[in-house]
Amino acid sequence: MTRGRIVSRSIISALAALQLFAAPISAQSVRAAGTSPSGLVLRDLDGKDHTVSAGEYARLSRHDTTVSAHRVEGKYSGVLLSELLALVHAPTGDSLRGKALTFYVKVVGADGYEVIFALADFDPGFTDRIAILADQKDGAPLPASEGPFHLIVPSEKRPARWVRQVVRIELRRAS
Repeated sequence: MTRGRIVSRSIISALAALQLFAAPISAQSVRAAGTSPSGLVLRDLDGKDHTVSAGEYARLSRHDTTVSAHRVEGKYSGVLLSELLALVHAPTGDSLRGKALTFYVKVVGADGYEVIFALADFDPGFTDRIAILADQKDGAPLPASEGPFHLIVPSEKRPARWVRQVVRIELRRAS
């Protein structure tokens, strides 16, 4: 009898663990796990994480853009990606030269979708191109299918690198 109970408990525990790992990742589960707008993670070149608080995000300059590309439409509002990267000491301006031109930015969504940009792609010393990490659309918080953050790159014709549900932004060095 005891052996049967132990086996039953083991099976129940294994099924519960399997159910936990099989749960889909959604914006709601990301928020519940603590990666809400007050939990955006920025990773510096040394691999250290910096969690952006809601207050820190709110103190950064806001930018608006209106876009319409492949079923992504609306007026988005948020913070420039370049300003967020400054929080993890990304080189800019005259400091962005030589080996620093091998640095790139990896943006990761809650579903594991990843995109890459060269760091120089958004430096005002190199280009007028911008990227906005939006937290609002049409004057309201982003819907769960897009938020808590949506990377918007208005100058791109296709929104393939416009990551929804952004949870992490990493500054990296090409090998």
